[in-house]
Amino acid sequence: METGLSVLIGLFFAVSVYLMLSKQLVRMLLGIAILGNAVNLMIFTAGRLTREVPPLIPLELYTPNVATANPLPQALVLTAIVISFSFFAFLLVLTFRAYQELGTDDANEMRIAEPIDEPAPPQGY
Repeated sequence: METGLSVLIGLFFAVSVYLMLSKQLVRMLLGIAILGNAVNLMIFTAGRLTREVPPLIPLELYTPNVATANPLPQALVLTAIVISFSFFAFLLVLTFRAYQELGTDDANEMRIAEPIDEPAPPQGY
């Protein structure tokens, strides 16, 4: 199972980088959302996928008597989900306002701070 999820995580990272290199802001947003999902899956997979019991310790014992699941990756993933959702919501509103003000979602057409009569800066090296 960990091998399959590792391949899926690699696929998520590849798709997210491809989408973030696009010129359209909506594709960039989808790339950021997929990147957040890839990181969450990576944290979850790094914490070992096991079918163990929940980490509950009986009252009469000081340590669990059977193998238990690791709760730390689950807590980290829950925190990362909240942070990535709030970041995505902020970027979605920012993109929507930029589209309302500029009338386009193309990153190259959003160069309103640059003078029109001068040549454009170099796009690469």
